[in-house]
Amino acid sequence: MARKTILIDADDTLWENNVHFQQMIEHFIERIEPLGYAREYIRHILNETELRNIRQHGYGVSCFRRSLEETYSKLAGSVASRQMLQEIAELGAEMESATPKIMDGVPETLAYLASRHRLILLTKGQPAEQAGKVERSGLQVYFDAIEIVAEKNPEEYSRIVDHFHIVKSHGWMVGNSPRSDVNPALRAGLNVVFIPHAGTWELEHTELESGTGRLLIISSFRDLRRHF
Repeated sequence: MARKTILIDADDTLWENNVHFQQMIEHFIERIEPLGYAREYIRHILNETELRNIRQHGYGVSCFRRSLEETYSKLAGSVASRQMLQEIAELGAEMESATPKIMDGVPETLAYLASRHRLILLTKGQPAEQAGKVERSGLQVYFDAIEIVAEKNPEEYSRIVDHFHIVKSHGWMVGNSPRSDVNPALRAGLNVVFIPHAGTWELEHTELESGTGRLLIISSFRDLRRHF
C-alpha cells in the first residue's frame, strides 16, 4: 500500500469532547429554569451568544465559559448572583484541566497507522488549550506533526497541503464534523473519512457535500485499519 498522509481531527474523533459541554449545558439550564424561562429559549440564547463570541474569541472552553456567563447575566438580570458566576468559572476550569477520555480502539489504531503512513493531528481551537489536551492525552507520539488552527476551511486545508507537500490523491482527512472535517477538506481536493459521532456539536452539523476527492464513511475509528 502506498504511503499516505492522514490528517486526523482530535475532539470527538480521538477523544470525547462535546459530551462534557453538553453535560455542563444541561446543568446550566437546570439552574436557569427556575427563573421562568423555557429550556428551548435558554438554549437558543446560549447558541446565539456562542456564535457571536466564537467569531470574536474563537473556539474553546474559555469562550464557552464566557458565553454561559453572558447568557446567565442576560437572563437573570438584576437577580444574577455572584455565586452562580463563580460556579460557572469553576466548572470551566475543571474542563480546561481534565484528562481527555480516549475513544475505544484509538491508541492501537494510531500505532498501526503510524507504522504505515504519515499522520498529522489537525485540531481547531485556542492553541494553549488544545496543546494541553494533546499533551494530557499522550497520543502525540503517533504524529509526525500537530497543527492547531483557528478554523478549518478550504483555505486552511490548502495551506496545510502546501506546507506539508501533500499529494492530494494520497491525502486524507479523518473526522466527525461535516462542517469542519468533511466539506472543506473535500472542497480543497483531499479525500475524507467521515466517522459520525452521536455527540457532535449541533453547530458542526450540515449536509454532506461532494468534492474531487473520495468520501468514505465508517462507524468507528478502529475501522480505519481495514482501509489503510
